[in-house]
Amino acid sequence: MTTYEKLYLYIDGEFIDGSGRSTETILNPADNSALGELPHASPGDLERALDAAQRAFTTWSVESPIKRSEILRKAAALTRDRASRIAHQITLDQGKPLAEAAVEVMGSAEHIEWHAEEGRRIYGRVIPPRNPDVLQMVVREPIGVSAAFSPWNFPFSQAVRKIAAALGCGCTVVIKGSEDSPSALVAMASLFHDAGLPAGCLNVVWGKPSDVSTQLIESPIVKQVSFTGSVPVGKLLAAMAAQHMKRMTMELGGHAPVIVCEDADVSRAADMLAIFKFRNAGQVCVSPTRFFVHHAVYAQFVERFVDKTNHLQVGSGLDPQTTMGPLAHARRLKEMQIFVDDARRFGAEIATGGQALGGPGHFFAPTVILEPSMQTRLMTREPFGPIAGIVSYDDLDHALACANSLPFGLASYAFTKSSSNIQRISRKLQAGMISINHFGLGPAEIPFGGIKDSGVGSEGGTETFDSYLATKFITQLA
Repeated sequence: MTTYEKLYLYIDGEFIDGSGRSTETILNPADNSALGELPHASPGDLERALDAAQRAFTTWSVESPIKRSEILRKAAALTRDRASRIAHQITLDQGKPLAEAAVEVMGSAEHIEWHAEEGRRIYGRVIPPRNPDVLQMVVREPIGVSAAFSPWNFPFSQAVRKIAAALGCGCTVVIKGSEDSPSALVAMASLFHDAGLPAGCLNVVWGKPSDVSTQLIESPIVKQVSFTGSVPVGKLLAAMAAQHMKRMTMELGGHAPVIVCEDADVSRAADMLAIFKFRNAGQVCVSPTRFFVHHAVYAQFVERFVDKTNHLQVGSGLDPQTTMGPLAHARRLKEMQIFVDDARRFGAEIATGGQALGGPGHFFAPTVILEPSMQTRLMTREPFGPIAGIVSYDDLDHALACANSLPFGLASYAFTKSSSNIQRISRKLQAGMISINHFGLGPAEIPFGGIKDSGVGSEGGTETFDSYLATKFITQLA
């Protein structure tokens, strides 16, 4: 299967092509070939989407949670049925290996199911009164229309987190995905449509990001904003939402530290981290990037990690032998080279990689940089690519201080056999998520989110609905 499916807007239950609208060409990052044309929404299209979402909210918000759950479960089943086709499209426009794309889609089906079930369990409570003649109740109600913005690196799973949470508790959605990898969201609209979701509950739009975000967020129809992306853009959108006193969930960038202690299972840690680091070519917000390795095991860790890195197969995601695909954009190649050249200028050693690979696609060699200065670009800014920086340390408190020295606080990792180290690391690492001796940040039932500049709120876990629900207190004298 090599064809790329046609792209659409999806507004008020209708799939709309590019006729009479501006479009942009979608490229395959593995070879720069043209895949298709993506229609952009006009200002009128956006208003239609907002009006449809508001109209649909009046009925969807009072629909039985059982009925809402049934539709989401049907969407999950359709996701599994269509997973191979959707994954193939993701590999074409986003670039990740087909096996990774398939895992993303299948995992998303579980997220939809989980939200379908948790949406049936949004309860209020009765508060015992001080006066026995008074009844005091707290109810939680869907807040309204959500404006959602999802990224290009996980175009299906990141959109699912927003859509399933909103729909599961009775809100409706206007979502703009990334114009770089649009096929996943068009496929999602199709499966929710076929699952019987009422028209207007989900609307998918595309266009110039600044224009679309401004029109959606400033609309009085929108009551909640959900964004996944970079810190600078997230701060702009958060400021815009705050100006209009709108609820928000912001899952922003990270620069995840890894602490490998002296007593860690070094071989296991290196093997696991090499795979996880270069997943999706390092274009992952929770990708481990800053490695702090105890000096006693530093040489052993570096040797094993570099060896595993050198065995990665870089190529087209459609090739079954590929374990790392291309970067999503040509501009990312230049950005990666800036990180490498800056580290080299400060005296760091490039253990492997360090340059773009030949060919028409956006391929950059998996790169390991040893002992980069803490002042380098690599150790202060998120590379969002296939680059790992490894430094040695002598004292755990110093490693923790280095890990916490940046304004990021999304994910963090540690490897140790010591219960004392685990306690210290768990208490002192400043991050929204800490994973020790394994990688456990993906399941639907756990909260996914950061602190500091890495965001506000969580997606997943019971916390997933907090931004979409208003708390109403009712007191009544009998």
